[in-house]
Amino acid sequence: MSKVAVAHVRESIQAVLKNAEGKPRKFTETVELQIGLKNYDPQRDKRFSGTIKLPNVPRPNMGVCVLGDAQHCDEAKEAGLESMSVDDLKKLNKNKKLIKKMARKHDAFLASESLIKQIPRLLGPGLHKAGKFPTPVSHHERLSDKANELRATIKFQLKKVLCLGVAVGHVKMTEDQLLSNVMLAINFLVSLLKKHWQNVRSLYLKSTMGKPERLY
Repeated sequence: MSKVAVAHVRESIQAVLKNAEGKPRKFTETVELQIGLKNYDPQRDKRFSGTIKLPNVPRPNMGVCVLGDAQHCDEAKEAGLESMSVDDLKKLNKNKKLIKKMARKHDAFLASESLIKQIPRLLGPGLHKAGKFPTPVSHHERLSDKANELRATIKFQLKKVLCLGVAVGHVKMTEDQLLSNVMLAINFLVSLLKKHWQNVRSLYLKSTMGKPERLY
């Protein structure tokens, strides 16, 4: 059972959106769920990791690059997605600096099923180390749909510190859309924790430039 009341989350969302309306920016602010954990020792306890697809796309501007065969590169162009062919990848010549630059330039990658096994041979471990190893895509799937699926998927992962943050929306979404994403994200996070709510120290909701609103 959630220890965060829906009414309280809605009030916090209203405050975040009102603050964003009062100070319009030249970009669309992301709304982030910030989590503080307790009763965890990242050095000794098993580190958790989990991904969930949210009902409303929280990161519409997330840059997705397609590492594709000829057909997927053509589709990517039609869908307005950046793409790289096998020849483009070979030109990087496993140069660590160039691969790191490529990983920084894009938020996520899709790769043709026929290429996915070649990625480590073509690029080495660079994308894997950056946490951006490509998601496979077949010719039976639409690239634009697969890209939106990536944009709607968030990942919770405990690393060396007891705080983490995930994008759960943006300030142009409706209250109900944000509420749905936030509640689902919180409940999923708690399900990953060893002692569930006993491991949650704090939860905040914050837009990119706004002040944090405490949820828990």
